[in-house]
Amino acid sequence: MSLKLKPNCQYSILVPTSMGVRLTPDGRQPVHCSDLFRMHATSAETNVASVSSFLGLRGKVLTNFVKGSPIAAYIKSNLKARHLDFEGPEVDQGGPWGYRHQINIADSGFGIRGPRVHNDRAGEVGRTLNVKDFDLDRIFGQESVQIVHLSGLIGALSPAASQFCLELARAAKRHGTLISFDLNHRASFWEGRQEELSQIFKEIASISDILVGNEEDFQLCLGVAGPEAGGKGLQAKIDGFKEMIGRVKQTYSNASVFATTLRQAVSANEHLWGAIMLEDNNWHVIEPRKIEILDRIGGGDGFVGGLLYAILRGWEPDKWAQFGWATGALATTSHTDYAQPSDEEMVWSIWEGNARVKR
Repeated sequence: MSLKLKPNCQYSILVPTSMGVRLTPDGRQPVHCSDLFRMHATSAETNVASVSSFLGLRGKVLTNFVKGSPIAAYIKSNLKARHLDFEGPEVDQGGPWGYRHQINIADSGFGIRGPRVHNDRAGEVGRTLNVKDFDLDRIFGQESVQIVHLSGLIGALSPAASQFCLELARAAKRHGTLISFDLNHRASFWEGRQEELSQIFKEIASISDILVGNEEDFQLCLGVAGPEAGGKGLQAKIDGFKEMIGRVKQTYSNASVFATTLRQAVSANEHLWGAIMLEDNNWHVIEPRKIEILDRIGGGDGFVGGLLYAILRGWEPDKWAQFGWATGALATTSHTDYAQPSDEEMVWSIWEGNARVKR
């Protein structure tokens, strides 16, 4: 294994993020005809970190909060319940038209009716994330971190947030922290900023150790040519991804792990779930298997979270994708966007397909 974890660190995993809340109709109903909603705290990056924190590794969140907001208080309580430390500035709301935490309004779908997501991010406090508010030498030098996980969602959130992620990556590299980067392209975030964001994403990717993304992520974020034309079906998709990653490695040679999920929605309640990972020169392919879905959001983050946990635990590479596959599947069995494993045995039972009662 070419990945070398820094020893004697206070934190196993660190994530920068913009926290918000998700509102989901009860009983898998559509948003537009519901009057009863569940609310929980969410962000893609904390979804990833939560796998490690629930399994006993120490994690930290870098974010900011709206000062005096009851939603901010709710989010802080939730992060504490997930065993995640956090730090960041308290930002004045600035009146009723000022800052707030993002709202993600999403139903779960049912059967042939697919889920729908509406993001309400106007005035999002996370857009004010600024490297000047954090002492990176203290965080990476004195406290010390084994893996920092960055997401393209935060990397493209605003000019300040983009620079924040870039400086985090640079600081991590200086201090020997491994860098995980989920490209996570969002067209609406990139509109009007393509040249600027392309340069930032390429620099982060060039010093990353772990790169996560599907074919479009690599094409749109890093300008990599897509897979060569081939046949249809799963094997063609896998072969195309392998061919493309072979070319990605030539440019982004610092990375030794590349991964993505394979997902096909049979219905809102049933997916075919798989994964593909390259470590060094070894491919690990998990062909899609049927899983039942309570709520699909967070499955991809759960996969990355399990992958990083397995790396942090020092396991053999063949177990990285397996554990990630299972924690991703676990995330889809709960209302929250993040997986909440009670122990490793729960995760491995999912991998083995063992759903028998444990007494």
